[in-house]
Amino acid sequence: MSRVEPEASRGRMRGTNFYMKKKIFIPIFVVLFLAVAAAGFFWWWQGREIKGSPEDYVIKETSEGTIVENKRAGLVVKAPEGWEAEKIELFKEGSVVIQTSDIEGEEAKGVVVPPLARGCGIEITITYKALNFEEIKKEAKEIHWMLVPILEEFEEVIINNKKALKNTWESKANGPMIAIYVPTGSKVYTFTLAWVPNDKNRCIQEFENFLGTVSIK
Repeated sequence: MSRVEPEASRGRMRGTNFYMKKKIFIPIFVVLFLAVAAAGFFWWWQGREIKGSPEDYVIKETSEGTIVENKRAGLVVKAPEGWEAEKIELFKEGSVVIQTSDIEGEEAKGVVVPPLARGCGIEITITYKALNFEEIKKEAKEIHWMLVPILEEFEEVIINNKKALKNTWESKANGPMIAIYVPTGSKVYTFTLAWVPNDKNRCIQEFENFLGTVSIK
């Protein structure tokens, strides 16, 4: 994964009713945290951008390892060795979470959600909406504002020979995270990593290896 034109940025939005009207994408395991922590979040979430159905995903155990496929979106990835993959659903939207077997933390809807107490977790999300880098960055900042970020950086990278936006950020509420956004046509592919400081090196290395298996057609 190579870097192109690094850029760091911070930003917050104003307005208590803003989120009730805005359609934005967000990893479902972060949504689960917010749904537990924030009163009235369900009503905001009704304005979200649809991310497809859990039925779009197929998780296959092969001789080469665990493969996650979404034919509708033209996506195939390989889970890190020894990690466990499962489909999750929230408000009829779907994604796939891939986690280490030693992951620990609070659970919501049967999924361990950030901040993690141990281990690493990756979520795969597909947003069926055309967005450019500036639009993605703007929407990501709007989400982070809700969680009061203490770190927020953006840089361009290359994934599967496609330009992508890497967002490294951290909040006291969710801990450290990295999101990779790959916009192609009318879709945005998002791969989000969550970890704890003690597992940083292991988690980031496995995440980079995982990104190397991403195939988008």
